[in-house]
Amino acid sequence: MGITLSLIHEEISALSAEDVAELAKRLEQDDYSNPFEALQDWHLLRAIAFQRQDLVKPYLYLLDLEAFDEA
Repeated sequence: MGITLSLIHEEISALSAEDVAELAKRLEQDDYSNPFEALQDWHLLRAIAFQRQDLVKPYLYLLDLEAFDEA
């Protein structure tokens, strides 16, 4: 499992702003052949947001992250 996580980290660190823009464009268009493809892209954008916030700032609205009050 550690190898997979480090591989994902390396892949994310190699992404450019153009790569993230293309990912966001796919999510915005929501033209996937099945819902699992959309979910994979969403999870990838979320992972990028945790590791490379600077690349994801213009697309945070696609993640629909909200603070929840569990009180």
